[in-house]
This record gives sequence, C-alpha cells and structure tokens, in this order.
Amino acid sequence: LPSATLPLRLLRARRTDEKMRLLTHNTLRCARKDVTIGFPLRIEGAKVEVRQSPCNTAFIASLIETIDWGALCAAAASLGLDSLPPQLTEELVADETFLQALHHILMDVHVTEGVLICPESGQAFPIHNGVPNMMLDEAVV
Repeated sequence: LPSATLPLRLLRARRTDEKMRLLTHNTLRCARKDVTIGFPLRIEGAKVEVRQSPCNTAFIASLIETIDWGALCAAAASLGLDSLPPQLTEELVADETFLQALHHILMDVHVTEGVLICPESGQAFPIHNGVPNMMLDEAVV
C-alpha cells in the first residue's frame, strides 16, 4: 500500500524496522553554512545489524554510477567490512558474484547506533535506533 493510505500507527511500525544502510550513508552531507563539501561523513562508534534481503543484481548495477566509491569503501572499512576493491572496474560491474556482495554491503548492513562526523567542521550527528539525526542548531544553518 502507498504510504498515504496507511494509518499513522502502521507507518510508525514500518519505519521502526528500517535502519540506516550504507547506501543511505553514501548520500548524507553536513549542511552547516561554514561547510563547503561536508562529505563523506565518518562513522564512529557504530553498532551494526546484518539483515539478509532478496538480491536484485540489476538494481544494484543501476545504482553503481550514483555511488561515491571512495566514500563507500571508507564507510565499509570503518565497520570492519574491508572486502571492497579499491577500484571499481567494468569487469566487476558485470560480475554477478560481485554484485551480490555489493548488495550485501549496501542493503543488508544496517547501522543502528553511532555517530556521523563531518570531515570539515567536526559536527556530530547521532544515530539512534538506526536513524541519523541530521538536525542542526539554527545558528549554524
């Protein structure tokens, strides 16, 4: 059902099951006015859950061009997942086994607790129950 047709109590129940994935992390930036890039955010003190999900390699292949590979490798390494190659090649993108492994890192690894740190300002964004709090004080926006 589309979200607009679900009662609020069901929306809340559905949202509590979702945690921050590394795919999500790859898109987050610090929005402080004194920050020019604010990416990639470092992950510190993380607690991680791994939940298997059905793999759609065609979907993962379509995402590759939108992913900042260096940021993904650094985030995965900070969580103890150091199996990503430093360079992404056309051969890897065409390899079904690689796409399944990439699916695991992007979609099955959920950060449940920790802190995201801006590389420029040092601004900390807490992750609680899998939700990063990206809110900033009005003075720095």
